[in-house]
Amino acid sequence: MHVAIAIVGFRNAGDIVACLHALESSEHTDFEVVICENGGAAAFDALQAALPARLGGGQPVRIIMAEGNVGYAGGVNRAMAAAPDADAWWVLNPDTEAEPGALGACVRRLQQGDCEAVGCTIYLDDGSVQSDGGHWQWMLGRAESLGRGRPAAEAGFRPAIEGRQNFISGACALVGREFLRVVGPMREDYFLYCEEVEWFLRGEPLGMRLGFAPDARVRHHAGSTTGSAAAFREMPRTPVYLNERNRILLTRDRRPALLWIVTPAAALVILARYGRRRAWAQLGYAFSGWFAGIRGRRGRPSWIPLTASGG
Repeated sequence: MHVAIAIVGFRNAGDIVACLHALESSEHTDFEVVICENGGAAAFDALQAALPARLGGGQPVRIIMAEGNVGYAGGVNRAMAAAPDADAWWVLNPDTEAEPGALGACVRRLQQGDCEAVGCTIYLDDGSVQSDGGHWQWMLGRAESLGRGRPAAEAGFRPAIEGRQNFISGACALVGREFLRVVGPMREDYFLYCEEVEWFLRGEPLGMRLGFAPDARVRHHAGSTTGSAAAFREMPRTPVYLNERNRILLTRDRRPALLWIVTPAAALVILARYGRRRAWAQLGYAFSGWFAGIRGRRGRPSWIPLTASGG
């Protein structure tokens, strides 16, 4: 199975160098890498200078430059479109390092034929699991990370995870041709956050099934691009705003009848999450995003420049 690995960059060549270095050890060798740089011409040039044209195993590395900052979904879509003949696409965060057996395990799970996309165990630098898969809680408008906090050395139980997950983390997701044919690309109007949740939830009523490869493990240096792993009172505006906005938008798009429940529930969670920690600036960012979701505002927030020269 030929896999196209789709990576989105934003002025973080160092992350991508480490990501590709890990991929050179992959036991599954039939792949190519396509990177979409969202950070403008200077970042594109810096990335080209930092990366080889081929990995040590001969796999080609292509870098394409987005026409502007098109967000994570936009970058993924462009990277996948640049490799239309692949049998599957492995969406991979730039700040991840895949273990040697990860891609092969995901491919083998997909080839079993009873699922159209496959997730794996994503773990953090401290050795704890970040996610084995995700479950979207419709009534709260929140994501639950399955397996979170478990020691990564302990394999997740595949039947339990596959029975509960309804989305796969966008940090590492193998998507087959049938999934992309039936569901289509990610929604770019989310810009960043929840786009993969909406993608997989959109596929559920269309008969798309999600698998889990328990022997596939990927290390995630979470938040290196957006700063979302920082302490609550240091969290920047963009991830806080977009997380809250897009949770409301996802409900609007997939289960609009639940808005009257999700909207007040989300407000209470915001108060509990930021208010009790006295993270007043973040509380403001969160409610600003919450209100933007209620109003149906989409796309790139106005304070994020479209291009590197945009201010």
